[in-house]
Amino acid sequence: MKNRPGYHLSCVFIALLWAGMSHSAMSQEFPPKVPTPVEFMVGNNRMFFQMVVKRKFSAESKFGFLSVSSLSASYDNNKEDLDLAMPILINYNIYKGFGLVGGTSINNAVGFAPLLGAQHSFANKEWVAVTVASAFLHSKKNVELFGIYEYKPSLSPKTSLYTRVQFLYIHSTRDDLHARSFLQLRAGLKMNALNFGLGANLDQYGPEKNFKPNYGVFVGWAFQ
Repeated sequence: MKNRPGYHLSCVFIALLWAGMSHSAMSQEFPPKVPTPVEFMVGNNRMFFQMVVKRKFSAESKFGFLSVSSLSASYDNNKEDLDLAMPILINYNIYKGFGLVGGTSINNAVGFAPLLGAQHSFANKEWVAVTVASAFLHSKKNVELFGIYEYKPSLSPKTSLYTRVQFLYIHSTRDDLHARSFLQLRAGLKMNALNFGLGANLDQYGPEKNFKPNYGVFVGWAFQ
């Protein structure tokens, strides 16, 4: 039973939900509350789930936590099309959003590795921008560049435009080869904690840059 693709997909999905529940419990102990955005996208080829957790250890602390966990799976439940990415990062703010990060990355395309890097983050009512550059501390000597950028200008007192560009590029410096990359695009509307609209996930894998596009509709909710 444990070799069935559906079993593995269920286990990963439960793990992501458990992480979200654990974050909610932490939020009750360490103010201030920071939203936890969760998104689900139904595409022409695959389904996609993402949860972003970003918070400080305490209101005055320079230390924080960042994880952008995502899961993709095909509708025929083929385990070869199951993609999981789960970075777990501790960051230290140096000055005005610039800081250092350290932690681990779990990615089925490139494996598990500890990492170190640098981060910049910025957020206001209309903009969210997070950029992380890191180096994997393993034999392939991967380097990674990750970014997530949102623009949410107000259209009315209760409605805003919602747009997002998110990307990842992982390169093996040992072999000088592409390892994994993606570009995610979102365009829609935001109404309080709810956002929805059209989305595109453009994924590439391995040295040959095997391309797996996915186009569809998304819905998201920012849990408090």
